[in-house]
Amino acid sequence: MILQAISDLVSIAARHGIREAILSPGSRCAPLSIGFIRHPQFHCRTISDERSAGFIAMGMAQQLDRPVVMVCTSGSAAYNYAPSVAEAYFQQIPLLILTADRPPEWIDQWDGQTIRQAGIFGNHVKKSFVLPDSFEHADKVWHLHRIINEAINEANRFPKGPVHVNIPLREPFYPTGGEDVDFSRWVQVIDDTPSRPIFSNTHWDGLAAELNKFQHILIVPGQQKPAPELKLILQEIHQSHRAVVITDLISNLQGTQGIRHPDFLLQTASDREAINPDLIISFGKSILSKALKQYLRSSEAEQWHLQCQGYVPDPFQRLRKVLPVEPIDFLTWFRSCSHTPAKAFASKWNSEESRIREKLPNAMKMADFGEFKAIYHCLAHLPSPSKLHLANSMAVRYASFLSMVPEDVEVIANRGTSGIDGSNSTAVGCALTTKEQVTLITGDLAFFYDRNAFWHNYDVPNLRIIVLNNHAGGIFRLIEGPSRLPELEEFFETKQALTAQSLAMEFNFEYLPVHREDSLLNTLPEFFQHSIRPKIIEVFSSSPENARIIKEIKAGLT
Repeated sequence: MILQAISDLVSIAARHGIREAILSPGSRCAPLSIGFIRHPQFHCRTISDERSAGFIAMGMAQQLDRPVVMVCTSGSAAYNYAPSVAEAYFQQIPLLILTADRPPEWIDQWDGQTIRQAGIFGNHVKKSFVLPDSFEHADKVWHLHRIINEAINEANRFPKGPVHVNIPLREPFYPTGGEDVDFSRWVQVIDDTPSRPIFSNTHWDGLAAELNKFQHILIVPGQQKPAPELKLILQEIHQSHRAVVITDLISNLQGTQGIRHPDFLLQTASDREAINPDLIISFGKSILSKALKQYLRSSEAEQWHLQCQGYVPDPFQRLRKVLPVEPIDFLTWFRSCSHTPAKAFASKWNSEESRIREKLPNAMKMADFGEFKAIYHCLAHLPSPSKLHLANSMAVRYASFLSMVPEDVEVIANRGTSGIDGSNSTAVGCALTTKEQVTLITGDLAFFYDRNAFWHNYDVPNLRIIVLNNHAGGIFRLIEGPSRLPELEEFFETKQALTAQSLAMEFNFEYLPVHREDSLLNTLPEFFQHSIRPKIIEVFSSSPENARIIKEIKAGLT
């Protein structure tokens, strides 16, 4: 039986501009799936593994900057969304999660595929809703209209994020003969127009007076999407020595003449006192560099964070002021204000950065071949424009150490929860929504953990994957604690013997194994050529050797 109220739900989502839906097969969710499939404005894909489905939807929403619908059946299917929901929450990515459920009277009655689904994602969604379990009364239909509008508006409201709507459904689920979905009925659509905070002249004058107290200013952007206008302003600020701009890898400020190598710089700087800030201006989300985080926590600087609204964390333990203003507005004002900083501060930072940039190419040239050198060559060959996904653990850290991503390449990493799960699926979601080439650099454990990312019927010929296979979790050799333990190899690194070759054959990827530097250099030009199939390069290396190489390179930069 077609439920008109469910058709209304789909119509409301379409009227809000949502166009993509990721469906996972099931019977209880059939009314929802049929509604989205038959609506002319929705593009639907079916992904059987809900863990992968969630990250694929997130990877799409990340690119589209608007909600993607996720639909699953009742029971543990909904719980399998949890890792992607948590990641989307902390990355502030909008998702509309629709979980089918049993009617409320059947919860806790040993009925099949039945768990306690209401509020299942806890405080890792912006808001949870439960729809009525019947729609005979007009008020129930109005209630559904209101909830779906509220859910979509909440997903889009700053900071964006996932919302969950739990939907009790009774049998029969399927259309009877001659029934069809009707999307022509009037539905209530509630628009939520965002406002832009405006500072008065009094506010700006007060800030100018406070700013004059500071001479050593660091600007630290966090994770964000590329923002060309912002990049130009930050470039001017850094070049004028008004402030020092740290271009953390995931801030997507490639091409800005800022400080690109804070990890190496802070570990080798000759005079730490000369680079100590007295004011930190931050915006965006988290930063990647652990060395920079620890350095800022140990400083005596005051931190101002720029954010229009919403919760503001204190990751550097220095937060003193939250300015409810768009970063572009504040930085435009900052660029032209009369404040005169101490230029020796910026000069020292730039001198240390220049030292790293001069020494790093020779250090890489002299280094033995391993994961780090492989990433060095891969980053140098990236096509532009394109998208670069970096899996967690060592892949994202290596890329951060090098910070040599081309200017027109967007850097994407799941740094909301920073888990290894879902890297493949997020990259697949990205590849499904862009014509640009999408390159994923990942370790072997993260790659095999998320192998179901490729278990679907959709072509992603623009996807390129570089697997760094050291047959272990090599990061534990670089962490001081586990690296000294006798249990390191068996219980921390967790040795594994798989290669990507069988997976490549199974999912029709072109497969290119690499064991030597010359082989990689010969392979990369072909690897990044357009093709009708996705491609995998698998770089083989030794975990102990990788640890030795990175330590030697760091030592060579002093």
